[in-house]
Amino acid sequence: MTNEKAINETGWNLDNSYARLPKSLFARLNPTAVRSPKLIFFNDPLAKSLGLNAQALQSKEGVEVLAGNQIPEGALPLAQAYAGHQFGHLALLGDGRALLLGEQITPLGERVDIQLKGSGRTPYSRRGDGRAALGPMLREYIISEAMHALGIATTRSLAVVTTGELVIRETALPGAILTRVAASHLRVGTFVYVSEWGTVEELRALADYTLQRHFSVVTTDENRYLRLLREVIKRQAVLIAKWQLVGFIHGVMNTDNMALSGETIDYGPCAFMDVYDPATVFSSIDVNGRYAYANQPPIAGWNLARFAETLLPLLHDDQEQATKLGQDAISEFTELYHGQWLTGMRAKLGLFNEEIQDESLIEGLLSMMQKYRADYTNTFRALTSDTPEDTVLYGSKEFAQWQELWLARLGRQQEQKASSLQLMRNSNPALIPRNYQVEAALEAAMKQGDYSVMERLLDVLSRPYAHSPEQADYCSPPTLSTQPYRTFCGT
Repeated sequence: MTNEKAINETGWNLDNSYARLPKSLFARLNPTAVRSPKLIFFNDPLAKSLGLNAQALQSKEGVEVLAGNQIPEGALPLAQAYAGHQFGHLALLGDGRALLLGEQITPLGERVDIQLKGSGRTPYSRRGDGRAALGPMLREYIISEAMHALGIATTRSLAVVTTGELVIRETALPGAILTRVAASHLRVGTFVYVSEWGTVEELRALADYTLQRHFSVVTTDENRYLRLLREVIKRQAVLIAKWQLVGFIHGVMNTDNMALSGETIDYGPCAFMDVYDPATVFSSIDVNGRYAYANQPPIAGWNLARFAETLLPLLHDDQEQATKLGQDAISEFTELYHGQWLTGMRAKLGLFNEEIQDESLIEGLLSMMQKYRADYTNTFRALTSDTPEDTVLYGSKEFAQWQELWLARLGRQQEQKASSLQLMRNSNPALIPRNYQVEAALEAAMKQGDYSVMERLLDVLSRPYAHSPEQADYCSPPTLSTQPYRTFCGT
């Protein structure tokens, strides 16, 4: 069997609509070949949903594609240009170590990006080597797949291959390439780039493309670009609320890391909160807490305001009127987010209907959790399993009073307690990717070449709402440490 035939049999069905946009938005180039690629992880269910032949893609010829050594039929690899406000400061960026192979058309007719991350230098690499280390790629695989299982919109991980080459960071590390699947890689930063360095015609082409790609149901009898803004705002309100509800902290919410599709993208210094504390920060570079847990909603609003600014030339010919339209749309975000969060918190407490005192009930629990340094996930897990004695809150006067109010609130519903507990089981994960467990999996892989720890972790994380006995070992919070947990950008 020839290499070309083997590659074709993998099921690639690629189109390249992004490559038909203005040429200033990307640079065409092929991945840089690697020495001796080896498949480490492969996502069989995801491959099948994409219409790919999982067995063929794991063959020698298939791995050559995942490593960037071979280009599948129909692919037009390119690096996307974009900008971003990094910790509030505008910077010219772009895909410095990633290439979009093309857009796979799935058996259901969906269009998704197939991107190789760590595939070599591009015109946007600046002083980087365009490569990725194995650890961060495995980390993205774990977290992105866990997010998907939690029901949170996210990019997915199809495969990780090692390259047989070293990358130099603080030390020499094994290199790797991640195959990432996304609804698209259109970012707020993409629009920022065109707004700053492009033309209005290019901006219009990008906006029309985004509408067609993600918001094709937008009707023609309204301001289509205002509708684009409002639809992006709605999706971000839903996404950020879901982050907050499970205690996920992205870590680097720069405008280049906000996908217009509403997916979570770019897993760098992200982590999940253990002890409930709104000021929690994990990223080693976020020294002022700009992207702390409690700041994620307002930062999302800030990012969306930057998006609105890029659309002003399209919103109205009169600048003053355009500005008002943009401001009015942005002003809706806080209420939209809060409504999503409040609905989600009600579900976490088994509440089907709405009462005006619900927010006070929720805030009372969160306040106690912060005061007693309660584990966020396990507190809700204990309430879900009807074992409140398993929380550090139990035994305090405040919790007894709160529990009495909560049980009375449940009693005012038409639904029975069993229905409330089922709603809670569907809304409260029994487990999350605990930071210490992720680190243990990465250490076993990196130091011993033992991937079984990660395989077991991925397996239990795939069923976060099962609340099954075999998950118990993965529900334990970390032991107390004098040193705060720190994460780092994967470069």
